[in-house]
Amino acid sequence: MTLSRRDMLAASAGSTLLAALPATARTPVTTIDTLADEWLRLSPDTATSLGIDTGPRAALRGQLSDPGPAGVARVHAWVGGAIPRLQAVVDGSGAAQDKRTAEVALAAYRTSADGFAFPYGDVSIAGWRNGPYVVAQNMGSYLDTPKFLDGDHPVKTRGDAEAYLARLAAWSKQLDGETARLKADRARGVIAPDFILDKTLGAMTLTRGEAPAQMLVVTSLAKKTAGIPGDWTAQATRIVERGVMPALARQIAELKAHRPLAMPDAGAWKLPQGDAYYAWALRAATTTRMTPDQVHAEGLRQHADYHRQMDVILRSMSLTQGSVGARMRALNKDPRFTFASGDEGRAQILKFIEGRIADIRPRLPRAFHALVRGNVEVRRIAPTEEIGAPGAYGGPGSIDGTIPGRFWINLRDPARHTKYNLPTLTYHEAIPGHVWQGEYNQKLPLLGTLVGGGFSAFQEGWALYAEQLAGELGVYADDDAGRLGYLDSMAFRAARMVVDTGIHAKRWTRDTAREWFAEATGDTIEGVTSEIDRYCVWPGQACGYKVGHSEINRQRDRAKAALGARFDYRAFNDMVVGGGSRPLSIVASDTDRMIGKV
Repeated sequence: MTLSRRDMLAASAGSTLLAALPATARTPVTTIDTLADEWLRLSPDTATSLGIDTGPRAALRGQLSDPGPAGVARVHAWVGGAIPRLQAVVDGSGAAQDKRTAEVALAAYRTSADGFAFPYGDVSIAGWRNGPYVVAQNMGSYLDTPKFLDGDHPVKTRGDAEAYLARLAAWSKQLDGETARLKADRARGVIAPDFILDKTLGAMTLTRGEAPAQMLVVTSLAKKTAGIPGDWTAQATRIVERGVMPALARQIAELKAHRPLAMPDAGAWKLPQGDAYYAWALRAATTTRMTPDQVHAEGLRQHADYHRQMDVILRSMSLTQGSVGARMRALNKDPRFTFASGDEGRAQILKFIEGRIADIRPRLPRAFHALVRGNVEVRRIAPTEEIGAPGAYGGPGSIDGTIPGRFWINLRDPARHTKYNLPTLTYHEAIPGHVWQGEYNQKLPLLGTLVGGGFSAFQEGWALYAEQLAGELGVYADDDAGRLGYLDSMAFRAARMVVDTGIHAKRWTRDTAREWFAEATGDTIEGVTSEIDRYCVWPGQACGYKVGHSEINRQRDRAKAALGARFDYRAFNDMVVGGGSRPLSIVASDTDRMIGKV
């Protein structure tokens, strides 16, 4: 973001606040620890999600991050100051673990700093969700804060309930902060595509239309405080009525002011410095210097290769006519692989996922020497979020295990899922995918845990590798349809590389992207629309999956070739996942060290 003098003063005030913290909280043993605590004070909701908002950090439980101009300025200033401090650790004579953590954090913060050079957009510090628009159909505090309060904020005491109310009151400030940035973006011509604005306004109006007493943030608190005396529901309802609802109305009004200015152009190329912005977003997502043309070509090559493998299985199932995509479209409707409609189908899907998790657990010791708990809960994405949400997503819970990892599944339409694609999706989002990998990441020094979310290529590459591991552990040994679902998943991620670069670098229209993607994946235009719209607001992110998966396999092949009979499958997997989320170049360096030690 471009910072005004007022924003810089606010950033300085934030730095002063950090410096004024009690010595026990402010001066841990190492620079790495100090930086971690400073970051948590800028992102207090992260401390709660990790279950570490206790002791000297207890005050964070009643605070929320600030997505407004001043909050962004504070983060920008902090990142700029953190970089030389981390470089000093790398160049110093301290512990090897601190040096490694600093090296990984430097990669994340330097990438973020480059993102802040653009005068618009949301730069996710040590996270993967970068985008040119402050609010969209799948991002913004109108979605994030209710989900956070319901899913992550614990309420076991009166103090916890009061902290919940404090955060609920702060939600309106988050909304107004975003609205201020939206106004600034409107002035500089950064307007989301018309179809994105329509979807965003639809989702936001749905939230705004709920009765305050029935909103998730109120009903969730009512359930959590059932055994705690007090008028918690009434207080929460008043906060929503007097603060949140007016703030939502102001944000809706601002987005409506964007709508007459909106065009159907889908890609980042239309933005100020659009080509440079996409190059940065692609680098942030892949942790490589691959160009859009290289990513596009690789996506086409891999997609064709997976379809050749799928064709063999489809022919064995007597599906021989038409393209692979057309045959997959027919298979999607085969009653052998579908679920019932409505709530009956939703219940069937949840039960099916739980069964796949139970099946994979006892297999995992054959893939890893060092095991984690795999603490996971399957939950439906909130109906108010489903319209703009992907088919599923997942991640780890709190460090202490009191909040489980979550596999969030979109159940808006049960027909969206089949019995042959849900197994591989489960391994991707739950175990040994995102939830599993996240628990290893939580064993790192705290700063390493915090910055791990910044490497989409590793995290998503690992999740695809987890799908592959499940197959190597025999889950598809007698299940040709399940194997087909796995290959379809891989082809889907390769196709993403094509459409993401098509939209943002080759100036594909939304319709062109939808038509190509529907044919490539065997889906319908309606079925792929939310995916395409996601790529429009998160440039580059969809490319990290297959780039990361390919690189992990390249390193495995390299280690096998170098070590021959001495190659240890489980040791390699331990090295990759145990090293935490990191740039792909560091995975390569770790493979070098593994080869040298054996």
